Amino acid sequence: MKRLAILGASGHGKVVADTAECYDWQVEFFDDAWPKQQRNGAWPVMGDTIALLAGLERFDGVLVAIGDNRIRRAKLLELQAAGARLITLVHPSASLSRHACLGIGSVVFAGVVVNADVRIGLGAILNTGCSVDHDCLLGEVVHVSPGARLAGGVRVGDLSWIGIGASVRQLVRIGGEVMVGAGAAVIADVPDGVTVAGVPARDLSSP
Repeated sequence: MKRLAILGASGHGKVVADTAECYDWQVEFFDDAWPKQQRNGAWPVMGDTIALLAGLERFDGVLVAIGDNRIRRAKLLELQAAGARLITLVHPSASLSRHACLGIGSVVFAGVVVNADVRIGLGAILNTGCSVDHDCLLGEVVHVSPGARLAGGVRVGDLSWIGIGASVRQLVRIGGEVMVGAGAAVIADVPDGVTVAGVPARDLSSP
């Protein structure tokens, strides 16, 4: 049986592990809360990041299951530099076009739809039931939350987070390090580093 190390023993990590078991991976967790945290639901926590780095040769694959985009990127780059066998993971119920490109270290959960000519960077999270339509371009370490919808040709910059149930109109450009609030309707371009929310979405820092 193939062995998978998952860094990040959280609720998100449980969904990653559950998806991995669809492909008969044997899962072990690592988390910097170890040794205080010994289990993550049904799965054991075997050590911290240092322990994982010291034992990388034992694993056929490694994934980072940390929701915080900045921390996830830092851990991915650390593992890449150490020679970890980073994998991507796609739930069997997801629909991923053969003409889409998914970055290493990414996870795609149940019910997700990714259509033709989508390009997605390193370490993305496409969460349960979201959809990414044709010709979208997602940067590195982007999180598209459950039920979010990106229409065709949307661009999303590095480290951005699209909130649960949000919708983004076709051809809209969302900058890097943007937070789109739950249920927002994004109908215009969003600059870097802002938080938008509402219907239609607006910059929360604006008066």
